[in-house]
Amino acid sequence: MQRGLPAPGIRPLGCRAISVSSPTASQGIAVSDKIEKPDAEWRAQLTPEQYQVTRRGGTERPFTGEYYDLRTDGEYRCVCCGAPLFVSDTKFDSGCGWPSFYRPAPDAAIDELRDTSHGMIRTEVRCRRCDAHLGHVFPDGPPPTGLRYCINSAALAFSSRE
Repeated sequence: MQRGLPAPGIRPLGCRAISVSSPTASQGIAVSDKIEKPDAEWRAQLTPEQYQVTRRGGTERPFTGEYYDLRTDGEYRCVCCGAPLFVSDTKFDSGCGWPSFYRPAPDAAIDELRDTSHGMIRTEVRCRRCDAHLGHVFPDGPPPTGLRYCINSAALAFSSRE
């Protein structure tokens, strides 16, 4: 099931690119492709839970998300803008109740930011293209990276390769 995923090469209705001078070379996504929308457009595009998680920095309850237990071969994209984020080859069962990955996709549109909310120091994961909150990354994952990208299902759209 694809929720809110635009067709490849098509900018979602109402989106506009922000004019910025330099590309983000490390991930192949030009900063000029960044998506900015008024809040009302995000609310119209997303379900209430998707909006709360991605635009307000919320977290879905553990073990309730659509993808935490999914074992299908495919690709995970940002539910807001369709940017590539993770592939199923790097997904693992961490037991935390959210989809967990040990590495972003090779062409992933991911930014990592220091998060000091809730009395903790964590690393927040955001979509580089539309600034959607995705989840957090922790240094307790499996080899080969030792990282656990703990991502909200509500922030993801899945495309099966099967």
